Amino acid sequence: MSSDMQVFKLPDLGEGLTEAELVNWLVAVGDEIVVDQPIAEVETAKSMVEVPSPYAGTVAELHGEAGQTLDVGKPLISIARAGTGSGSPAAAAPAALSSGIEASPAVDAAAETYRTEEKAGSGNVLIGYGTPGGATGGRTRPRKASVAVVDRAAERVAEPAAVAEPVLEPAVAGTRIPGKLSAVISPLVRKMARDHGVSLDAIEGSGASGLIMRRDVEAAISAPEAPVAAAPIAEAVAVAVASAAAGAVDGRTGLAVSARTPVRGVRKAVAANMTKSRSEIPEATVWVDVDATALLEMRAELKKRAPHDTPGLLAFIARFVTAGLKKYPALNTRFETAADGSQEIVGFDGINLGFAAQTDRGLVVPSVRNAHGMSARELDAEIRRLTAVARDGKATPTELGSGTFTLNNYGVFGVDGSAAIINYPEVAMLGVGRIIDKPWVVNGELAVRKVTELTLAFDHRVCDGETAAGFLRYVADAIENPGGALADM
Repeated sequence: MSSDMQVFKLPDLGEGLTEAELVNWLVAVGDEIVVDQPIAEVETAKSMVEVPSPYAGTVAELHGEAGQTLDVGKPLISIARAGTGSGSPAAAAPAALSSGIEASPAVDAAAETYRTEEKAGSGNVLIGYGTPGGATGGRTRPRKASVAVVDRAAERVAEPAAVAEPVLEPAVAGTRIPGKLSAVISPLVRKMARDHGVSLDAIEGSGASGLIMRRDVEAAISAPEAPVAAAPIAEAVAVAVASAAAGAVDGRTGLAVSARTPVRGVRKAVAANMTKSRSEIPEATVWVDVDATALLEMRAELKKRAPHDTPGLLAFIARFVTAGLKKYPALNTRFETAADGSQEIVGFDGINLGFAAQTDRGLVVPSVRNAHGMSARELDAEIRRLTAVARDGKATPTELGSGTFTLNNYGVFGVDGSAAIINYPEVAMLGVGRIIDKPWVVNGELAVRKVTELTLAFDHRVCDGETAAGFLRYVADAIENPGGALADM
């Protein structure tokens, strides 16, 4: 390959991720791009991110199509260096002229740092959303009026090469606000707009500096006059596959196949993780019904005093769980098998408490790092923050892959219990069922109480039933007598 051609490979994504799905290209062949300009959206098993370019120049080739799964280390995009003879005036022009942004030593240095880290497989630059540094090294996008596009058809018929009128960048690359710099919106918001045929150019953002938020797109979707755009490539492919499958007949059942859905992204990661958990962990389950009346009454009393600063029930239970894990640390470990067959149980000086969160992209498990040192109020704030970033697809691999124990509140789905699958490579998971009125014996008399079911799934290799039952009983007792438990923590 010519030394004038720069090939950017899909970077190391970190956290053991070896592939990513190409959701959407933000540039096209022939586009002039600058260092740190977003070139593509990719979705990993952890989150959706924009990939910034470490090079400036002319886009020569895109190595992949929307919906395709790409391996880390494989070519993503080929870029002709700015200022080289590529046969077009745009390619021969300096990068600063094509982008409308003055090149500077600081930008060059930032780009070189980016390239060095990418080659070293640090994983820092992709998940970190761009190159490090100050204002000159941050993400930049060209202004609309400064983008030069070459009329390729004119070149092919040997007419004098001409520079066409400035064109607008695709709506999916960002939203332009008159008189302002581009307001970059989240990939999930852009995807929502694409899927519903909503033009971002027609939306006035309600966020800071006109930033387009999810609520703005939802409002446009619900409006009767919402414009309808052409379906994106990925959607068209899905429709084509579904149509083809509709005429097929399943050989085993004799029924017509209505659809075939590829397993990828978060669903693929969940499937692999659950399969590994079931195949490797000899799990056992213990459960107990718990009278949560006192906990509900305590929280109601706190809410009267501080209506806007009272932790949720899950935060209180999380506090009881971290205290219980300090007392029964065997459940806050990891079981490892070395290449030579030797095995060991790895303990941790601290607790990263994971909690299951249902999102549009599937079930994810963000974790509260160093949860053992937090109060119920601090746990509540971090659980709410992590839930929000997970549902927006903005949670980092570290936030989604560093837990040591998982708390699963499946009661929100209206069920009492579950034979949960342990979140590999952890060794235990505590599930909390719905809280409902049940007949309960109190001081020898029948009463109606608020009752929930706690279910603990644990790896029998790291502890016996006595340890698991002791931990479960500790958490149950804390829920039934929250005032005394919190006083001792």
